[in-house]
Amino acid sequence: MRIRTLPDPDTLPAFDRRHAPRDPVLDLPNGGLDHPPRILLLYGSLRERSYSRFAVEEAARLLRHFGAEPRIFDPSDLPLPDQVKGDDHPAVRDLRELAMWSEGQVWCSPERHGQITGVMKAQIDHLPLSIGGLRPTQGRTLAVMQVSGGSQSFNAVNTLRLLGRWMRMFTIANQSSIAKAFQEFDENGRMRPSSYYERIVDVVEELVRFTVLLRPHVRTLTDRYSERSRIGAAAPIDAAKDLSAIAIARQAKGTGR
Repeated sequence: MRIRTLPDPDTLPAFDRRHAPRDPVLDLPNGGLDHPPRILLLYGSLRERSYSRFAVEEAARLLRHFGAEPRIFDPSDLPLPDQVKGDDHPAVRDLRELAMWSEGQVWCSPERHGQITGVMKAQIDHLPLSIGGLRPTQGRTLAVMQVSGGSQSFNAVNTLRLLGRWMRMFTIANQSSIAKAFQEFDENGRMRPSSYYERIVDVVEELVRFTVLLRPHVRTLTDRYSERSRIGAAAPIDAAKDLSAIAIARQAKGTGR
């Protein structure tokens, strides 16, 4: 699987543990975590020093702290949409399996020419609304973030919100926009203490809560008359072709916590 290794996964130098509980969902009606929320993180730059990647790595470390299981997809060899016939490419298959595995996602793009990058859009475009009767994004929670080279902007996160709605995801209210990102990360790619870092903590904490709160009700919340009324809509899923179960089984054999 094309999953990036998270450097220093449990080191949080900019994080003040006094102000954040280990489990941010203990006050929710279900009483806490029955299993770690599965979160897929996507970033939008292939640069060696990629600030969008640095930002999702910080988010992934915080997700681990709050009891979630993060996976960062590596898009370095992902083809363009429609470049490979039938999307028959290992990177496309890995991305789709990770999306099926996930219960929530984090999307972080640089802002380029006032918009998200092609790398970011290509990843989203490779996630169809439906695969074999299953939906790899519907009902998942989503947090959106962006990094900018100049002053603070919200063009990229606004576009990511639009895309999240199109992909039938529950996009949380909080978001992160890091201005002058080159000033916010040290030489090792670690984020310096700042209000921008605190906002990422807020985003991650909120994402974990909403993922845990919504996941028992996803089937009910995404049950639509228009889909129930179609001929064959209720046809049983072939267990051998159930991409969600296959994805979870493959991940369970990996380095999950």
